[in-house]
Amino acid sequence: MALVRLTQETAWVIDDDPVRPELSYAFRTSEDRHGYVLLNDFTGGVQAACCTAMCSSVPKTVEELSNFSVKENTRNIAVFYTIWSYAHGAARQLLFDIYRDIKNHRPSVDRFVTLSPKTELAEKFHTSNGAVVLSHNEESDNYEYIERTWLFSRKEKMH
Repeated sequence: MALVRLTQETAWVIDDDPVRPELSYAFRTSEDRHGYVLLNDFTGGVQAACCTAMCSSVPKTVEELSNFSVKENTRNIAVFYTIWSYAHGAARQLLFDIYRDIKNHRPSVDRFVTLSPKTELAEKFHTSNGAVVLSHNEESDNYEYIERTWLFSRKEKMH
């Protein structure tokens, strides 16, 4: 599987976003926000997609996400704010691939959190992949991937 940044060529995937369908391609790729897709090495087909924002604080709403990810702020928090999959296990792999990409290209990022919907599915996905509950908010939940627990969880599941 290959990790690539969201481009105009793969922008069609945002039409399938079940979490934040109202957010445009321009929003997802402006300021310090990025979209990623995981491509199948053989077919080139999209296996999963995720959007992230580099933020100065942990957002509890999309409005805060927008405000905290402007380039004038110091941004040391990577926020996963939407993720979806077309293939079993692909979202999990995408999350780990993005983590590695950010760690390699943005060493100043020292926290990995989510801006998640208040759903059982989101809770199960993130906690089963090593995240801990950071906060329950009025409109969202935040989970945090703490490096030592996340990597331990990943190693356990790889065996």
